[in-house]
Amino acid sequence: MFKKILIANRGEIACRVAATAKRMAIKTVAVYSDADANAKHVSFCDEAIHIGGSAPKDSYLRWDRIIEAAKATGAEAIHPGYGFLSENEEFAQACANVGLVFIGPPASAIKAMGLKAESKRLMETAGVPLVPGYHGSDQSPELLKREADRIGYPVLIKASAGGGGKGMRAVDKSEDFDAALASCKREAITSFGDDAVLVEKYAQRPRHIEIQVFGDSHGNYVYLFERDCSVQRRHQKVLEEAPAPGMTEAMRRQMGEAAVAAARAVNYVGAGTVEFIVEQHLPEDATSGVTGERRAGPPQASSAPSGGSAAHEVASVGAFYFMEMNTRLQVEHPVTEAITGLDLVEWQLRVACGQTLPLKQEQLRITGHAIEARICAENPDNNFLPATGTLHVYQKPACTSFERANLSNTGVAVRVDDGVREGDTISPFYDSMVAKLIVHGQTREEALARLDDALAQTRIVGLNTNVQFLRYVVRSPSFAQANLDTALIPREEAVLFKQEPVGLAMAAAAAIAQALVDEKASEGADPFSRRDGWCSHGVTQRRFGFEFHDEPAQAELTYLHDGALRLVVAEVSGPLVFSKAAQGIDIQFAGQRLTAAVYRQGEVDHVFMAHGATQITAIDLLAHAGESHAETGRLTAPMPGKVVSFAVKGGDKVSKGQTLAVMEAMKMEHTIAAPADGVVKELLYAPGDQVAEGAELLRLAE
Repeated sequence: MFKKILIANRGEIACRVAATAKRMAIKTVAVYSDADANAKHVSFCDEAIHIGGSAPKDSYLRWDRIIEAAKATGAEAIHPGYGFLSENEEFAQACANVGLVFIGPPASAIKAMGLKAESKRLMETAGVPLVPGYHGSDQSPELLKREADRIGYPVLIKASAGGGGKGMRAVDKSEDFDAALASCKREAITSFGDDAVLVEKYAQRPRHIEIQVFGDSHGNYVYLFERDCSVQRRHQKVLEEAPAPGMTEAMRRQMGEAAVAAARAVNYVGAGTVEFIVEQHLPEDATSGVTGERRAGPPQASSAPSGGSAAHEVASVGAFYFMEMNTRLQVEHPVTEAITGLDLVEWQLRVACGQTLPLKQEQLRITGHAIEARICAENPDNNFLPATGTLHVYQKPACTSFERANLSNTGVAVRVDDGVREGDTISPFYDSMVAKLIVHGQTREEALARLDDALAQTRIVGLNTNVQFLRYVVRSPSFAQANLDTALIPREEAVLFKQEPVGLAMAAAAAIAQALVDEKASEGADPFSRRDGWCSHGVTQRRFGFEFHDEPAQAELTYLHDGALRLVVAEVSGPLVFSKAAQGIDIQFAGQRLTAAVYRQGEVDHVFMAHGATQITAIDLLAHAGESHAETGRLTAPMPGKVVSFAVKGGDKVSKGQTLAVMEAMKMEHTIAAPADGVVKELLYAPGDQVAEGAELLRLAE
């Protein structure tokens, strides 16, 4: 076994790999950029080497510096994690050239599967079903559009060298194709250095099911069952689970054997994932309004599906089509670990040093059900715009971190994999994922309940996150009933976006109760420092000003002679009773009794309750008297990033919703649209400029 390895990645996956290495008594070397000088993974490893600037191209993509660091520290092997260089055949070959073991497949396998178009041609030769599409080398925009018109809309444009949802656009009609293609190619060049694309038929109500495969250098292969990754936003996964609901044993075997055949075709070694687009057989009560062509595929199994319940018939898995192979460990690998009781990183290390696979196919078993939620710094109500900021509060649920997990059994009910700590900053240079929350239960229903409870205990203050959105998804009818497909999020839009789990009355009551607790704590011993509202005659009243969802609100608190409090918030009134509790403040108001945890950041109170979280802003009533909320002509950057292009120039007339500019941040493109009709007064930056969050990009006049 290796004595020392270098981990050529950052954040959560670097910590994850290091945890297994420590358990196996393997020393680890971290690499870090300027932005990551104080990151968790740097201190988690035994050694750390600085490799360059904050931008990935200046550090984590500089494989020459990474190899130098490995040689300088005496590392015998390099684990690439996922993302960055994990699927770069030049890096894998460069490692081999200098005598370093690349903990992953050989460069030839990465090359064969790395380009989507070439891999599809390879799979076609191997007899694996493919989605209708164009995978050719002629990349002229005119030909690509003709092919899209021939295939029939909707189509999906995908970067051939892509992954992680980047360089991917769905197009509904021919007139939108040119703009989508241009955007896709720009994003592909930025993320992968290659703007080649393929065009495929966009299946109706498909599921995204992937098979975990493993191979060793002795010709042995196994599949470690499937994961359903259908719940996606912007073509990136949000929730993943294993096993896939509705999967039959016969279909599991068919898909697993097809995935192993794909791995054999390229002499694959190590961990890999074969991803399939899967049609489904919908129950009769779920097919209303569903359209989509049926295509020939593998024979259908008739055994009863797993993962369902008596109360709801789960759609069963139907025909499947090869999509791509990811030649690395996947972000969602923990759900496979949870249902198999295996450590996949340990398998990677053993295979990379020449050992055979630890188990044979007939020895593998599925136990229970697991779900992973990706906690990301983003604003779901604003088209999932990535967010940056400091984790002023970062509280995790009662859980087992990976370094303490015992994967020799499947007893870990809640697990958190992360690469951050409270006080760390989420920067604009890297992916927006903060942590992965993984739960395991004996049934899917148990896992769902456990996930919602764990999300309720997750408290993050300092930047926008998707934690509350994840709770909405978990509790949505479609997800709860395993009515899964890649359009689940837009289909459930009415219950997923712009919701308010905590009303104004309880939010204000919690903020006021916390303020009174803080005041009590600051009182001195003398009676003149008391702030409890006592007076010798009459009653004392206090007014509080708030802003809740951009709307002003007021509350009036009355101190009664017997020490009781009465609160009026808008149209809601009643006694206010509260006391400190282990997890915050116990509050009784307006016929409800709830426990709230309140964290103040500036003037904003972040309120967390069992059924949801919200924010309410305290305002000075005198300072805000007469203030208006008139719209201005400013258009600002929603987050730090680079200006890619302007679609207008000074003097142009624009319409509401028209594209004005395109920005790039966190490896994704973001479109800036006109909020109203107007005339462009001035452009304040040029394409290529780096801008700060809130920077004014251009000005509009009515």
